[in-house]
Amino acid sequence: MVGVLVVSHSRRAAEGIVEVAAEMAGDVAIAGVGGDPDGGIGTSAPAIGEALDAIDDDPVVVLVDLGSAVMNAEIAIESYDGEAVIADAPVLEGAVNCAVEAGSPKATIESVREAAEAAGDVAKL
Repeated sequence: MVGVLVVSHSRRAAEGIVEVAAEMAGDVAIAGVGGDPDGGIGTSAPAIGEALDAIDDDPVVVLVDLGSAVMNAEIAIESYDGEAVIADAPVLEGAVNCAVEAGSPKATIESVREAAEAAGDVAKL
């Protein structure tokens, strides 16, 4: 299976996005990480790395909320022993799409990333 990691500048935002996506995830390993090491707003490459290592599934599709989360996720992925990619997707809608696709027995890291990125084309109105 393919795992999903949500990276946000806010721990609570990451937890909330995971909560919503998990409703669609079935047995998919989905986790969230957010906030700086002092509990404030920000992201941390070491914390992202720990979250990647804690996900039971490999490969992992990573969703990020803002620019510096991309930088820290890239740093963490460089040190990750498994395979991980960042999806260029809206974080909440992308996480839901990821969760659904990752639950498919035919899911691949590419299909899960593509599902996340397809969420950017969905109109809300």
